[in-house]
This record gives sequence, C-alpha cells and structure tokens, in this order.
Amino acid sequence: MTPRIDALQYANWSEKIFRQMRAGGVDAVHVTITYHETFRETVLNIEGWNRWFERFPDLIFQGFTAEDIDLARQTGRTAIFFGSQNPSCIEDDIGLVEVLHRLGLRFMQLTYNNQSLLASGCYESEDTGLTRMGREVVAEMNRVGLVVDMSHSGERSTLDAIAQSTRPIAITHANPASWHPALRNKSERVLAALAESGGMLGFSVYPHHLRGGGDCTLAEFCEMVARTADLMGVEHIGIGTDLCQDQPDSVVDWMRTGRWTKARDYGEGSADNPGFPPMPEWFHDNRDFGRIEAGLREVGLSPTEVAAIMGGNWARFFADSFGPAQPLRREAAQ
Repeated sequence: MTPRIDALQYANWSEKIFRQMRAGGVDAVHVTITYHETFRETVLNIEGWNRWFERFPDLIFQGFTAEDIDLARQTGRTAIFFGSQNPSCIEDDIGLVEVLHRLGLRFMQLTYNNQSLLASGCYESEDTGLTRMGREVVAEMNRVGLVVDMSHSGERSTLDAIAQSTRPIAITHANPASWHPALRNKSERVLAALAESGGMLGFSVYPHHLRGGGDCTLAEFCEMVARTADLMGVEHIGIGTDLCQDQPDSVVDWMRTGRWTKARDYGEGSADNPGFPPMPEWFHDNRDFGRIEAGLREVGLSPTEVAAIMGGNWARFFADSFGPAQPLRREAAQ
C-alpha cells in the first residue's frame, strides 16, 4: 500500500488529534512550527514538539528523511515533518538555514503574504520577485535539502523561485485560481511552470481557498483535483489540507497580523467574519482522508492515480528533496 501524507497542518495539537491521525491512517504530516517567530522562538516551538514526542512515542515521532515514512507505516505511527510558513526563523542570517535543517526543518516558505527579505507575498500590490538575499537563500536551501515553499507568495516571486531553484519546489497548500480566485490560489501559468520543473502542488481544504467556502461539496473539490491533474500531470499533485483544527480565533489573528502591524488584518476574512471559517462537512479532521480518497475514485481517477495523490507523490518528493544536494562531479582529467 502507498502512504497517506498531508503536506500542511497547523492544529492545536493534542493527544486527541494524534489519535485521529492514526485512526485516519495518516502516515506523515508536514506541520507548521513558525509563522512570525524568530529563530529563538522557533527553537522553543521545537522544544514543545520534543515534549509531544516524549509523551506519545506510540503515536508520533519526528521525521527527518523519506525513510521515516516507511518507519511510520511499519510501527503504526505518524511521522511529523517540520516546516516554516515564513523566513522569519532565519532572521537576516543565511547560516541559520543549515542550522534549522539540522534541527529538522524540511520546508520553508519564502514569504507569508507580505514582503519579506527574500520575496514578495501574495497580498502585496507590487511583486518585485526574489530579492538578492532571496536568490542566495534559495541556493543554500537547495544545498542542504530544505524545500522552497511558495504557498503564500506572489506570482512573479513564485515564478522566480521555480526558475532560480536547482531542485523542484513545492506549493504545499493552495488550489487553482481559475477554480476559485482567492489571492492565495495559483494561476495556470504558475501551475504549468511548477509541473514542468518537477514541483508539487498540495490541494487545500481551507474554506477561503474553496469555491463556495465551507459549502463546497466533496464532488466539486475532487473534480477540481481531476482537472488539475490534466493540466499538471497526476505525478505533480497531492494533498495539503491546511487543517487548523481546534485553534481559537486568536490564533488566526497571529497568523495574519504577527508583529508587522498594530491594526487588525482580516486576510481573506472580513470584519463580519474575522475568525476561522467553518470547514466543509466532508472534512473536519484526519479521520476524513478516506472521504477524499473515495471522492477521487468517484470522479474517475484510477486506483493508481488516487494512491499517488493521497501520498505516493509526496513520498517520492520527500525522498528527492530532504537530503543534501549531490556535489557537482568533476570530469576526469584528460
């Protein structure tokens, strides 16, 4: 059997959620450990995860390599892979890229909605593309095996990252803008370039990224997945739910506002609907992955294609991405 992998969650972690992961047969999850945190604050979040690993070793463990997906399956646990949704964790020091990779960070977004030291976010009115530091950081991420994630980035910055990176990048949690024109969803130009470069897209079930929001049906979601498979090739797509289970609304304020403004930012919400939007009835927690799998079969995808989307493609991508880049081989002296 192929693994079941979710390429993005940020839940209010608890034993209940870890047990739901096991009930849903979820073998690996990319979890957010940073939104706006500094390096030291990110390390404190890793310390918090270490306590979870100590308390629930029969349910979860930290993943470092793709082989840990197999270990998770063999031992009936879920491998937890760390990621950052902002480069705030490296502050202004490129050397922290390698340090954080050694601590287990495996994904890092170059932006979270706003302009960063590295690139432009999808909420900026002008997207200036990768900065000078951004190009250097991408090269360093390529070297150590830290995945470039452009989920919250603007179009030009995303295309720049695809062109600049010597390794395939990921958009771990977004949907096609042609299906639903949210600021965070991606154009067909971006999706085609992502696929051509060998990258991966993870489909989000976060309601602001769904046509119809929480009223989006499972059939509509799965039909969108199937159409995107036609555009990108089924080997370049997976699931990245962006599940924020059990989080209080105060957390969405941190996600949107951080420390960059004194005002309240509503993101894709509004003053009338400032908190987390209601989830679709077919996906509330990790036990519902089977519903997505069944829905994909219902829209005509083959068992092999469904298995690839539900985790096989991410497993291959992890195997290719998490280790250091191979050094260039010098030609033998003539």
